[in-house]
Amino acid sequence: MIAHFDTRGVHGVLSRLDEPCYIVRSEGRIGAAHEPPPTAQLLAAAGPVAPERLAPSGFAARHGVRYPYMAGSMAGGISTEELVLALARAGHLASFGAAGLPPTRIEKAVRRLGAELPGGAWAANLIHSPMAPGAERDTVDIYLRHGVRCVEASAFVQPTLDLVRYRVAGFQSDPRIGAARPTNRVIAKVSRAETAEIFLRPPPPGLIADLAADGHITADQARWAGQTPLADDITVEADSAGHTDRRPLLAVLPLVMRLRDRLAPAVGVGAAGGISTPHSAYAAFALGASYIVTGSVNQSCVEAGTSPAVKELLAQVGIADFAMAPAADMFEMGVDVQVLKRGTMFPGRATWLYRLYRDHEGLEELSSRDRERLESQVLHGSVERTWDAVSEYLAEHRPDQLDRAVGDPKLRMALLFRWYLGLSSRWATDGDPARATDYQIWCGPAMGAFNAWTAESYLAVPAQRRVAEVADQLLRGAAYQSRISLLRLAGARLPPSCEEYRPLPDNGALPQP
Repeated sequence: MIAHFDTRGVHGVLSRLDEPCYIVRSEGRIGAAHEPPPTAQLLAAAGPVAPERLAPSGFAARHGVRYPYMAGSMAGGISTEELVLALARAGHLASFGAAGLPPTRIEKAVRRLGAELPGGAWAANLIHSPMAPGAERDTVDIYLRHGVRCVEASAFVQPTLDLVRYRVAGFQSDPRIGAARPTNRVIAKVSRAETAEIFLRPPPPGLIADLAADGHITADQARWAGQTPLADDITVEADSAGHTDRRPLLAVLPLVMRLRDRLAPAVGVGAAGGISTPHSAYAAFALGASYIVTGSVNQSCVEAGTSPAVKELLAQVGIADFAMAPAADMFEMGVDVQVLKRGTMFPGRATWLYRLYRDHEGLEELSSRDRERLESQVLHGSVERTWDAVSEYLAEHRPDQLDRAVGDPKLRMALLFRWYLGLSSRWATDGDPARATDYQIWCGPAMGAFNAWTAESYLAVPAQRRVAEVADQLLRGAAYQSRISLLRLAGARLPPSCEEYRPLPDNGALPQP
């Protein structure tokens, strides 16, 4: 076998992940080969690296996929059916972005996914909705009715009746293993160890008893539930898009893994937040993650359900182009989400609205200057006309809230401001040119890191960014970095240009399932 001594040749040998790699010295030169020449001095060696073996096989086996990779849900249907289908067909798991969608839209999506992916290698989001508990109940009803076998549970700080109902209603006796198994799988997204512990333990006995008393579960299911963790997998979410505690992955992931080892060793622990390059993906696996979860980068892909204008904007951002802004769903609580600040005025305007809410008891207290700014820059119309639109929506969907708002000026102000916060994300997904400066785009620094890695490559162009291709390149890149790490530990010193995985189309796609 011929050894390569030029930079291009060495990089080519390193990139052939399905073959062994040997670093050799011959005639005073250092090079690489798949088989060392008989006369060469062997300096270091690394075996084949299969991307599907970057983590233990438990996650892939549980979910019927090939690779330890998941695309997390993006609310408002940004994680479309097309995105889920593309990744599932390439051997990855993806979660449909059901949060914030009406029941009819969610039902349409799960019917299609169930028909086109009858094996169930997909997930759908179930978000905790403290301001609209009926939405959570309706979503679980749909999932149970249509046999959705996996949910990505997000924003839960404690178990709810409907989350437990989904989990426990899927318990079935399996004679092959002589025990019960949960056919309804739960992947819980958390950012704190205390929240992770909730999902590593069985559901609270009180909720199980209530479900059994109401006939939602059988006596056997109630008994099995008391012996099984609430989740099959826990995704530890670090600094990410949307709702985030902005915790460092290096600190929180090992903490949750130790807790898992003590309480429920069979539960997988994945990593999310900031994962968008080969280095970050490999780092997560090196820490012991059972799988990785991407988010922001998928939003810039062809299959994402957001506008071309947003995708073009996302392809230009750097790692510092993000800010925290008030969240529409938990506005009064002062909860923030991470959003894009480049190319949009949304973060500043949303923060200003929260200051107005915090400092005033009602719209009537606003100064003439603040009211003029509110109407001209934010509402694009009078307060009265906007409130009419809000009232019409509430009368149809939340009449109880409308009744309370009539006698509560503070609540009325919050509802008016939430109208802007809620629609701003829709203006972005629709690409409304009249509202381009108000786009709310949930995104984090991972997007900027991805752009830096793919600069001057074919993935720099939004039209070339397909979710399965991005997943393949990230996993191949992580496998490549694991090879570099092994060679480095063996004492090999490679040219800096050879230590970077390049996203080139001729690197080939991963094997399909």
